[in-house]
Amino acid sequence: MRVELRLLIVAPSWVGDMMMAQSLLKMLKYRQPQAIIDVLAPAGFSGLLQRMTEVNGIIAHDFKHNRLDWRARYRLGKQLRAHHYRQAIVLPNSWKSALVPFWAKIPQRTGYVGEWRYGLLNDIRVLDKVLVRQTVQQYVNLAADPNNSLNKLPFLRHPKLSPAKVDHVLQRLQLTRTRPLLILCPGAEYGPAKQWSAEYFAIVGKRKTEQGWQVWLLGSAKDAVIGAKIAALIGDSCVNLCGETQLGEAVDLLSLADAVISNDSGLMHVAAALDKPLIAIYGSSDAGKTPPLSSAAKIMEVGLECSPCFQRTCRLQHYNCLREIKPQQVLYLLNTMLEK
Repeated sequence: MRVELRLLIVAPSWVGDMMMAQSLLKMLKYRQPQAIIDVLAPAGFSGLLQRMTEVNGIIAHDFKHNRLDWRARYRLGKQLRAHHYRQAIVLPNSWKSALVPFWAKIPQRTGYVGEWRYGLLNDIRVLDKVLVRQTVQQYVNLAADPNNSLNKLPFLRHPKLSPAKVDHVLQRLQLTRTRPLLILCPGAEYGPAKQWSAEYFAIVGKRKTEQGWQVWLLGSAKDAVIGAKIAALIGDSCVNLCGETQLGEAVDLLSLADAVISNDSGLMHVAAALDKPLIAIYGSSDAGKTPPLSSAAKIMEVGLECSPCFQRTCRLQHYNCLREIKPQQVLYLLNTMLEK
């Protein structure tokens, strides 16, 4: 009798991290093709996870960042006992993220030490951030046996696309793609220290519309204000879609782009996974830790003494790590990339 190898992945809390985590899912399937992989993730991630062929089932939750949600986590863990998972891999480093697998009585519970999670996890890995710097590699190594590393194996990612779903979102939003398309992603969930200015995005977008391009703005509802500002500065050739799409629909629209310019954000990692010509703008974050994983992507950052600071806002109040990246530099790089 064949015994199913069922795995539960506890997803990270950020879209970009989840996109990078697809490399882990692919590595698990590469090493154990028979594995059945379910993902426990925030409800908003469902559209993205549906486009990952490695995912069998999605267990959506609405746990809040600043709450333990003891009862809800315990109820869910108890429900998941019926799935008979062989192993859980916990990607977030928080203590509370390890509670559901513990209460689900999953026999092997794998993850990094994080917030002192001895007992909750029983397959604990110690992370050497100097040796294994990139987040994606840290995830992939959790597929390895203890005390081993998968550093030299490739990272393979690509969301699965459905032409029917792409057509559906185009019809729903009454969009047509008749000219070269530039998609701008001006948001960054983490905070303003990762957001290039609206005026700079608008200068780039306006110049491309003058060259005959279409410009679409993509982002969440939180980005609607900055999207409206950019759209007003660019004019009628710009379509502001911030807050108008679900995450899965944003993936579908990004698949149509001829080029993408984005802050270091979840959509940036999606564009990289789609191998789109991409300019990724880094402010307070570290391009060495969370780079766009694509040979079609270029990074723009300023090597200031104070960067990367990893802060949500600039403690020095100047945001020079972003302000010193000029629109003219981005336009020059974009045109160079497109010529090649």
